[in-house]
Amino acid sequence: MSRGITLIRSSTLSDVAEYAYAATAPADARLIFLAGSCPLNEDGSTAAIGDYAGQAAKAVENLRIALSEAGAELPDVISTRVLVASTRQADLVAAWEVVRDAFGDHDVPSTLLGVTVLGYDDQLVEIEAVAAVLDS
Repeated sequence: MSRGITLIRSSTLSDVAEYAYAATAPADARLIFLAGSCPLNEDGSTAAIGDYAGQAAKAVENLRIALSEAGAELPDVISTRVLVASTRQADLVAAWEVVRDAFGDHDVPSTLLGVTVLGYDDQLVEIEAVAAVLDS
């Protein structure tokens, strides 16, 4: 499998953002749309209750598994949306730092937002993603 994603940075937009501003995939790429990755353990219980960073780490772990089962990896992700159940910027940043660190140099376009509530009991973080792969 080869990777065809191109991350696009801007020389005229702020360089404060810790992600690329856009990304492209080749026309023949297979797109993978992932459901929101939740911080759930295998038994369905919520992991790391009360811990934004811990829940972000579990959501990334589950995202990696879903990607693998679809024939992809984190470097194949073309965009993310990180949802954090909080009105406090510090909580959003705590979750974001875990996600950003997991992606490393593959700093895909991302949206980070605070929401009122998420779907599972005690859930604080959810990560949506789209990936693109070139099947060989």
